[in-house]
Formats: sequence, structure tokens, C-alpha cells
Amino acid sequence: MLAVIKTGGKQYQVKAGDVLAIEKLPKSVAGDKVVFEQVLLLVDDKDNVTIGNPVVKDAKVEASIIKNYQDKKVTVVKYKAKTRYKRTVGHRQEQAQVKIEKIIS
Repeated sequence: MLAVIKTGGKQYQVKAGDVLAIEKLPKSVAGDKVVFEQVLLLVDDKDNVTIGNPVVKDAKVEASIIKNYQDKKVTVVKYKAKTRYKRTVGHRQEQAQVKIEKIIS
């Protein structure tokens, strides 16, 4: 079974047993169980496709959080020629690594 879920403003194609990195969920700790209810598309074992309008009714994806971590640092540099202006800012995005347990349709 395959599903397309929406979380953190992005869409992910998932199967049971997949491990993926998503935007960190608020107040989540490693070991927590998470349910994604915004399922946009389902493909079952017999290749029947169900497309949501905008989401598939009564479909859920259950997952567990493996760990929370920060992504690699992204450095942003602002520079203006001839004015001696230069600014450097760094940012590390909060991420969560999740394992998809099962897809419920």
C-alpha cells in the first residue's frame, strides 16, 4: 500500500516501513506516535487508486518519531558592492526522523 501525505507544507510519498525526514512537529519527543490525517492519495495492493478531494476520507497514516535533530547549517550572505556592507546569517532547520508504521484506509 502506498500513500501521499501532507505535513509541514510538503508532500511525501510513503509506504509502511519507510523512514523519512520531515519538518519537526510541535511538542514531539522521540518515541511518540504520530497520526497524519491529511492523506492526499492512496494506492492499495490491487493497484486501485483513490484520489482525495482534497483529502481521502477516513484515511490515516500512523508513524513513530525516531529522533528530533537539526539539519545542516545554511549560511546566508548579504553583500553590497562599494558600500562596505556585508552580513552573514546562519540557520539550522529543526527536523524529525519518522518511521511509517501502517497506512489505514
